[in-house]
Amino acid sequence: MSGPITASVRFPKAYLARTRLAVPGTTDYWVNDRQGEPLLVVTAEANAALTRMLKPILAEIRGLIGAQRRVTIVFDRGGWSPKLFQELLAMGFDILTYRKGRVRRIAEKRFLQRTARLDGRTVEYRLHEQPVRFLRGKLRLRQVTRLNDSGKQTPIVTSRWDLRDIVVAYRMFERWRQENFFKYMRQEFLIDALADYQVEPDNPQRSVPNPARKAVDKELRQARARLGKLKQTYGGAALDFIAGRTPTMREFKAADKKIYREIQEAAECVAELVARQRSLPVRVP
Repeated sequence: MSGPITASVRFPKAYLARTRLAVPGTTDYWVNDRQGEPLLVVTAEANAALTRMLKPILAEIRGLIGAQRRVTIVFDRGGWSPKLFQELLAMGFDILTYRKGRVRRIAEKRFLQRTARLDGRTVEYRLHEQPVRFLRGKLRLRQVTRLNDSGKQTPIVTSRWDLRDIVVAYRMFERWRQENFFKYMRQEFLIDALADYQVEPDNPQRSVPNPARKAVDKELRQARARLGKLKQTYGGAALDFIAGRTPTMREFKAADKKIYREIQEAAECVAELVARQRSLPVRVP
């Protein structure tokens, strides 16, 4: 939950869903139990990523629940990081989150209809389950994918192998209870009035993504896409000649020479951008 701040320093902007605007702000991380009841809140540095905040938040939780109890942490794609998952598992926590990135589509005939009565109501999902590996096979997790009526597939990743697949899906999709809780508290109890927005100096050494590298990343993606299209064109010209669709050898050689020269120029551009990218740090103060 982000709040607007008036300050003499320039804060990065964050999207505030309640106002549908990007505003300068810090980020509060609210932690709830499975019923949506509040446990604690942590105010982070200006817009610190969830991947950076999960470990200190869980350190607070560990102090509340004791050293032995194992807890499942349910969070959204903002916390996606297989490397972080490995660290959380080593800390004695289980994870449950949406899978981020491109995922191979599963044939619809492989989904099974699941029905259960959970928390006093009947729940139905079409689900598929499979093991998945990350970090070059070092991290093995369980993926439960839901298929909805529109054909959309939503993959969920968890370290909980003991739960039924429908329980895994239910816990993930019911995460919205906490948003509903805070919406109610804001409207009925003026919870926003409990927060104190004051001016405080920003940390000039706070790590942020390098904007210069981001620009180079974009150029590199475009250059690689152009190189790929040129290679396809080159292959198509060769196939046309082999199939006899090119009128003369002279025309083929002229086209071949022109495309090959463009491919060399595009490859040199990609190599130059890769060198520039490697010379720039990923994050800067």
